[in-house]
Amino acid sequence: MRVMALDTTSRAGSVALVDKGRLVDERAGDGSRTHGERLPGELAALGVEWSSVDVFAVAAGPGSFTGLRIGIATIQGLALVHKRHVAAVSALEALAQLASRDLGDGATIAAWIDAQRGEVFSALYRVAAAPVFTPERLVELEAPAVASPPATLEAWVRHDLRSTVFAGDGAVRYAPALAAADTPIRVAGPALLAGAVGLMAAVRAERGLATTPDAVRPLYIRRPDAVIHRQRQMGR
Repeated sequence: MRVMALDTTSRAGSVALVDKGRLVDERAGDGSRTHGERLPGELAALGVEWSSVDVFAVAAGPGSFTGLRIGIATIQGLALVHKRHVAAVSALEALAQLASRDLGDGATIAAWIDAQRGEVFSALYRVAAAPVFTPERLVELEAPAVASPPATLEAWVRHDLRSTVFAGDGAVRYAPALAAADTPIRVAGPALLAGAVGLMAAVRAERGLATTPDAVRPLYIRRPDAVIHRQRQMGR
């Protein structure tokens, strides 16, 4: 099975090609240009005929509203034209899957993506004794949410976070806040996500879990600014 994967949850994002369960190519995007300017050119740069792709995959969020809309629409368009299915993957789960590769059963992973405004998109997982990139690899302890780093840690107070691996650009940015929490932690740096998205998508597609292009929905978590502004205006 050949999978073409796209991540536009961050400014640079990434693209990847997975073939027969193996990551063939993964490339970072050009963060100096907008996603609208460079897609689907970066996908074409992978050098594979789109008609030969069996499943298209995309990171469905959370992340930049504009980036998510463009990324999902690009994948939907390619899948629609070539009559293929789409596998949408949580960027938080992809980040945790990557961080779990060197961890044993029972370890905990906190996926933190920088949400700007002093906040992080977060989710907490426990590693299970299952192959990496399969759905069974991670057990969700805390669902995806958005809040400030201190508020996130407070919401997770019932969990023992000692030796938890904090992964993602949000963990790197707010490492001082984590250190101030007086909990022994390990911070894993940011990583390209498209490869993990493609590998996870391959597993899901083989199990019949890919969907039609129109069924893909973005994982926003935080409401768009326009919606918040409109509701405030209506409240007045």
